[in-house]
Amino acid sequence: MSVVRLLWVPVLLCLTHAWLCHGACVEVDSDTEAVAGKGFKLGCISCKMRGEVPASATVDWWFMARGESEFSHIYSYSEMSSYILDDRFDDRLAWHGSKKTDDVQDGSIYILNVTFNDTGTYRCFFNRMLIFPYYEYRTSTAKFISLNVVGHASRSLASILSEVMMYVSIIGLQLWLLVEMVYCYRKIAAAGEEALRERESKKSLKPEA
Repeated sequence: MSVVRLLWVPVLLCLTHAWLCHGACVEVDSDTEAVAGKGFKLGCISCKMRGEVPASATVDWWFMARGESEFSHIYSYSEMSSYILDDRFDDRLAWHGSKKTDDVQDGSIYILNVTFNDTGTYRCFFNRMLIFPYYEYRTSTAKFISLNVVGHASRSLASILSEVMMYVSIIGLQLWLLVEMVYCYRKIAAAGEEALRERESKKSLKPEA
């Protein structure tokens, strides 16, 4: 059985590495419908093209209410500190993005107690500095979110179907992982038994003293 245990070591190391690895950054679009009187997350994610390169980023949010023609600067996040810059959002905006790091990739904010006056277009602006060994490179990204505030929540058919497909995908991936683990176990067990048989045959072929 010692041979079988030895063969299991690489498999366990691979599984442990997979469990400990960090999830990749994925840019997901924000929801666009908020309910009056409730909270709402304005999502804004900007992933680095080079994940291994150290960087720092600041995030600024701008708002143009319905009927207005210009954006107003409402929120700023820099060096792990946030600032509300518009009286209309006093005590109603909270940072909901990357925590405890200057390397911000999630610049989402949360609106408390949404009102119908919050309907309009929001602009999320990332200003990122990539830090290379001998130079620094600045990039910027802007994303726009058209928010509609309603009195009651409505759920579209597309949202329901996407949630169902998500659960189906999760279950499918779990079943696939289970099949792969059973297959690997059988191969490793067979290899271990073969190694034991070879060792026993070699012992039997040794001339007696």
